This record gives sequence, C-alpha cells and structure tokens, in this order.
Amino acid sequence: MGREQVDVTQEWAAPVEKVFDYLGEHENLSKVFGIKVERLRSGDTDRNGVGSVRKLGIGPITFEETVTDYKANELIEYTITKGTPLKDHLGTMRFSSTPSGGSRLHYTIAIEGPPIITTLVRMQLQRSLSSALPKIPV
Repeated sequence: MGREQVDVTQEWAAPVEKVFDYLGEHENLSKVFGIKVERLRSGDTDRNGVGSVRKLGIGPITFEETVTDYKANELIEYTITKGTPLKDHLGTMRFSSTPSGGSRLHYTIAIEGPPIITTLVRMQLQRSLSSALPKIPV
C-alpha cells in the first residue's frame, strides 16, 4: 500500500467565519474540486457537521465522504466511507484568523491505497486545490 498526503495552505482577506461557511457547505465543494458534489445527509446537530454525508462523482465513479469532526470556524474532518479503493483517507481543514483579520486554511488529505492510484490522486488533488482555493468567492 502507498501512503500519500496533500498539503495546501491558503490565505484570504475575508474573515474566517466567511471562509468557513463557504467551504463547509458541501455543494460549494463542486467549485473547489471541479466535480459533482451532492448532499446525501445533513449532520447530527449541524447541517454540515458530524454525520453529514456527501456524494462526489467523477464520471461513472462515485464515492461518499462523511464528516467525522466539526468545530465551527476551526475544523472540519472527513473520511471516505463508501466507493473507493483508497484506505485510511482523512481530510482535515483547519481554519484560523490571520493577524490582519483575514483567514488561513491549512488543508491536508491523507490517503492510502494502491501506490500508483494514491500518487495520481495526490497529484490531482494538490493541483486542483492549489488552483481553485485562491478563486473561491469570499
């Protein structure tokens, strides 16, 4: 099994609450990842919080992610729970304020699976996040 990690940091002039609200909304991730994202279930106590499930689709390939940890304006963690050969997947979005009143996102995605697949997935995710995050409308 191969193990890879995506690691992206992005800053915006917008306050952390605005960035968190945008990136926490499942459907907005379509614009970030460039793929179809559909909400399957809202969270236990928050629409986008723990227990919420989204389905992501790339052509005929679909998989589901479930939010496992959620702290408003601070943290969103999720894992793939259905439909992929990747194992031990963990996406972590850590939000913080910058000294100037803006916001910073440190986004990591750890994946494990067949070596060639994990390498290709890491490369694509790193490229798409690095390109899309600066363009989100906050």
